[in-house]
Amino acid sequence: MDLLKELESLVPELERGLGQASSLSELEELRVAFLGRKGRLARIMSSLPGLAPAERPAVGQKANEIKTALTELFDARKESLDAAREARALARFDPSLPGRAPWRGSLHPTTLVMEEICDIFRELGYDVASGPEVENDHYNFEALNMPPEHPARDMQDTLYITENVLMRTHTSPVQVRTMLSRKPPLAVVAPGKVYRRDSDLTHTPMFHQIEGLLVGHDVSMADLRGTLTAFLRGVFGGETRVRFRPSFFPFTEPSAEVDISCCICGGAGHVNGEPCRVCKTTGWVEILGCGMVDPAVFEAVGYDPEEFTGFAFGLGVERVAMLKYGIGDLRMFFENDVRFLAQFG
Repeated sequence: MDLLKELESLVPELERGLGQASSLSELEELRVAFLGRKGRLARIMSSLPGLAPAERPAVGQKANEIKTALTELFDARKESLDAAREARALARFDPSLPGRAPWRGSLHPTTLVMEEICDIFRELGYDVASGPEVENDHYNFEALNMPPEHPARDMQDTLYITENVLMRTHTSPVQVRTMLSRKPPLAVVAPGKVYRRDSDLTHTPMFHQIEGLLVGHDVSMADLRGTLTAFLRGVFGGETRVRFRPSFFPFTEPSAEVDISCCICGGAGHVNGEPCRVCKTTGWVEILGCGMVDPAVFEAVGYDPEEFTGFAFGLGVERVAMLKYGIGDLRMFFENDVRFLAQFG
């Protein structure tokens, strides 16, 4: 039968074509020509319905045998070409050359400092809490003993969305939300972004803060001083000196500013005979604010100020990062210069 002869002729024809094919693209062209939907085998099989019923089984069986043979020839030639290509690649490979390590990113210095601070307080038994960045007036101001006439509510200082909705100006609202949802004793730190209408060489409209709160029975200023001293020495080193200065915050009483000995000059006030540009020759750098929680704040969250006492503190993460890593320009945190960020890998 003519169809049987045509089918049998496909194998030697393909063998000759494969012998001349020297690339995978040429091999693919042959595959399409012989086994494609419109290829040689498909065209032969399209004639099958015109055969006598008695002849069809033999032709169909032979077609399956030829298809299997063609496929095996293609697979064998493809393996041969792949092996040859790999051998050529290996011939160009010099195993004595040093390897190329993949590029790895690094955490932002702000993130590194936030994680370090949170880790220190976790070791001291604190939980890490979070809250919304879009706050209402009550949590951000009123519950923190800042009445409507307080200057912090001025639109020149605070980014308002509506009359009573704003971008939080500190992470202290997380303290309020935590006290409303939990009963003492409790100890939490709240890291996160905060927003203020302030933009110059040393201030940005968005920055990061970490607030801390501890509430319990018989908590004193001595506990606050011991906790913050241990924390600051954990971040800046065991030789760091710490001092507390009286200050004022609406939500703490008494309140204090905390200074540390300058990381740049070691508290000497001078570097190589030149005035220290960080501490301005004082030997001290302000690092955070703190104090004992004001009874008015406890009353706002339903705590009995006669039964419970506590302390709170807050610090700017970028300021800590600048001092810890010797970063001289706040804008570096936001410019996303890979050369700067790669130093913290």
